[in-house]
Amino acid sequence: MRSLIGGLTLFIAGMVVGVFLMQPSAAQQGTAPGLRLNHVGVFAKDYDESFRFYTQTMGFREAFTIRDKDGKPTLSYLQISKDTFLELAPAGSRPVGLSHVGIWPYNLSDTVAALRAKGVKVDDPRTGSTKTSITNAIDPNGVRLELLDFLPESLPRKAMDEWK
Repeated sequence: MRSLIGGLTLFIAGMVVGVFLMQPSAAQQGTAPGLRLNHVGVFAKDYDESFRFYTQTMGFREAFTIRDKDGKPTLSYLQISKDTFLELAPAGSRPVGLSHVGIWPYNLSDTVAALRAKGVKVDDPRTGSTKTSITNAIDPNGVRLELLDFLPESLPRKAMDEWK
């Protein structure tokens, strides 16, 4: 039960961050243009238990899983809706809980430029393991914001295109 409450708390926290970032009034005040919440990343204490919980109990669909050379999962995208995911990864030596919040801007380059103009340190975009163009910024609470753009061959783009 504690695991359920902890997982739901993290998920709700991610949704709250997303709602805050997507407030229409904030968009009118000159924030980075066109931000959407795409996913929340969670480092799992017990990956297999968490995977079963989110797929079997919550009913999220496995969009894809990336595995290491030994076949062990390094991360899974669990699809909640067409363009909303929970990214699940084994914690390993990392702290259990919220890993990051995935923000999908309408235009990654414009968003990076707008954030930099406001003094936010934003890394240059790179192609990640999911074949997605990503970059990172850190909010005042130390939460990593993963800004991403789905390249045509990216795994999340394929999952969104195949959603029924």
